Amino acid sequence: MAERVDPPLRAGEAETLLAFLDYHRATLRGKVAGLDVAALDRPVPPSTMTLGGLVSHLTLVEDNWFSVVLAGNDSAPPWDTVDWDADNDWDWHVAAGQDLESLLAAYDETVQRTDACIAAALDGGGLDTVSVRTSRRTGEGKFSLRWILLHMVEEYARHNGHADLLREAVDGSVGE
Repeated sequence: MAERVDPPLRAGEAETLLAFLDYHRATLRGKVAGLDVAALDRPVPPSTMTLGGLVSHLTLVEDNWFSVVLAGNDSAPPWDTVDWDADNDWDWHVAAGQDLESLLAAYDETVQRTDACIAAALDGGGLDTVSVRTSRRTGEGKFSLRWILLHMVEEYARHNGHADLLREAVDGSVGE
């Protein structure tokens, strides 16, 4: 397991949310540490989900929520040219055959970029900063940074649970 830093027991709201996000990011990295392409591509039927696909999916989710929705940027490559109508799970499928170094390089680049979006939002209006983009649900309006951070912690927690099961099926490794 990659080294994780436990979130503080007593801290401000923003510091706590960011610490939990970083904790879950480190958990994902730990779940895929040391795996070769075959292990990253191995599904556990009946699901087609793979550990490589999880990394790719969470790379997209980071870009979408923090860079696109919050900051109003265009999707970064490769997401900007995907025909989502042809394959709405492209983010999961594109990972097939990619090695861990490539997947994590894209992930780390995205996290660095999205952390800058988070920092700018915190500096600009704190957790109450509203997103540039609106919800796809009619009438719901824009998201607060607080909501996006909580949603991302939930997204990582759910997918890290999947990663626990996938990693155990790949090589028997278990852990937090």
